[in-house]
Amino acid sequence: MTDISYFQAIVIGVLQGVTELFPISSLGHSVLVPAWIGGDWNKLVTQTSTKASEQSPYLAFIVALHVATAVALLWFYRRDWIAIISAFFTTLKTRRVETSTERLAWLIVVATVPVGITGLVLEHTFRVLFAKPGAAAAFLTVNGLILLLGEWLRRRSVASTQVLEPGATAHGTRKIEALSYPEAATIGVFQTFALLAGISRSGITMVGGLVRGLDHEDAAKFSFLLATPVILAAGILKVPSLFGAAGDHIHGQVIVGAITAGIAAYASVRFLTRYFTTRTLTPFAIYCLLAGVASLVKFA
Repeated sequence: MTDISYFQAIVIGVLQGVTELFPISSLGHSVLVPAWIGGDWNKLVTQTSTKASEQSPYLAFIVALHVATAVALLWFYRRDWIAIISAFFTTLKTRRVETSTERLAWLIVVATVPVGITGLVLEHTFRVLFAKPGAAAAFLTVNGLILLLGEWLRRRSVASTQVLEPGATAHGTRKIEALSYPEAATIGVFQTFALLAGISRSGITMVGGLVRGLDHEDAAKFSFLLATPVILAAGILKVPSLFGAAGDHIHGQVIVGAITAGIAAYASVRFLTRYFTTRTLTPFAIYCLLAGVASLVKFA
């Protein structure tokens, strides 16, 4: 098996930290970028798409980067998470949901259940079947179309709104806390498609939020809040692999890559929370379509 160099650790760390939060698919890029570079980089990818991939150093390395990304998200939204966790335990004591923060806590729980169950059951199968350059290129192209469709549906919804929905503002948008539990569950189901390399977790959950009436800023925030427990739990479950054969000889690279990914993720979420106050998913959609089609031509 191919070990990971420190240079590769830094490059992949930056790639993970940025693409996990930008709506362009971190898993897709972790497959496609090494495949484009070729050589020893491409060998890293082939290790993760085999039945023996649980022993892959690259997969163990990616696990560490996911944990670092989740930690960066936790730190950025630390005040929100303190309030959300406190509200959650309050509802367990009172058996009532009374405040907007208490409702948000349960919306996150409801939206996390579908992807949690699906990830535990199908994550390895999906990676073996679809974490290949050709498949990743196809799904990245689909991701671009999903982002464009979300923007089109959002514009159509706002333009056709005659009566404000519950929780809506004067501009026809709703607040996160106004989502119903079935709507949160539906957005959670959307997250499961991010198990496919090329489909962005943040992108598809943002589209789900936009379709249900959130503005871009709130859709992004809800997406990042939803991503945190999923990424963290998935990473922690697989951390033991770092202490087995898969982690041999790469502990230094793991530390360097994780630090790099954490910094890149924090910078990304800081940028995106400002970006989505006034802008849309369209530039990311165009990028995914161009990158996806180019990769299809090369790898399909």
